[in-house]
Amino acid sequence: METSKKTSVRIPKILTIAGSDSGGGAGLQADLKVITALGGYGMTVVTAITAQNTLGVTKIQGIDLDVIEAQIDAVVSDIGVDAVKIGMLSSPEIVHCVAASLRRHAIKTIVLDPVLRATSGASLGGDATAHAIREVLFPLATVITPNMEEASILLGRPISEPTDFEQAARDLIEMGPAAVLIKGGHLDAKHTQLMDFLMWRAIDGDGKKILEQKKLLHYRVNTPNTHGTGCSLASAIATYLADGHHLSHAVAKGIAYVEAGLEAGVYLSIGVGPGPLWHMHAFYPTVLLDDLDLGH
Repeated sequence: METSKKTSVRIPKILTIAGSDSGGGAGLQADLKVITALGGYGMTVVTAITAQNTLGVTKIQGIDLDVIEAQIDAVVSDIGVDAVKIGMLSSPEIVHCVAASLRRHAIKTIVLDPVLRATSGASLGGDATAHAIREVLFPLATVITPNMEEASILLGRPISEPTDFEQAARDLIEMGPAAVLIKGGHLDAKHTQLMDFLMWRAIDGDGKKILEQKKLLHYRVNTPNTHGTGCSLASAIATYLADGHHLSHAVAKGIAYVEAGLEAGVYLSIGVGPGPLWHMHAFYPTVLLDDLDLGH
């Protein structure tokens, strides 16, 4: 007997392909919080299990390739996917497995966060993994979102100042992605204003292929609670893209969301080390009791 199910409400469906963070501040856990907070429906493919907390990563266990492939097939074949966010891929074999599955399912909107090192400094993939990401995932990506250290690893040269960003973006976009967002959150303390740099492929009025670019300036939020910012930004961009926003608008809105999460997370006390931003700031504001107007 055939059954039909009428759907009256469209909700953006975002699949995150990434590692699990047992501490809940980054990885799949952060991705799902972001997607939910921004009105999307989140789905997951676990690529690795990490034992980590606010102090760092102590253990990484990769998931078998056939299990990764089966997770992707299960989600795409039934629920469907409007956008994919890719985070931690801990080996070249996993990179190739994910790329093959995305090609087979003809996924078009892909936000790739090339996670190669944790905030704590722990390596999350060696040179062979970085090479595989460049070779097989960059050509599939709608946008890649490396921070300065990740851009340095991918390009094999230091990226340390905003003046480095434009050429770095040009060199990265030559490797195949449709757009590059270089994140400036790790600029040193002399930079009171931070800059992210977006470059994307476009077509002008004469049908000629061009590169467009945009500098996104914002102030530094004075907080130690920055765990998971990269994961969260990539997931926010993926959610906004899935909801139909243009790339530059999706990036700007994603940055604004993360900035608000950092501000709301200033007073959070989660763990001994650097805690996470507050993903649910729109629903559960965080303020000190002294800042509340209690009517006295």
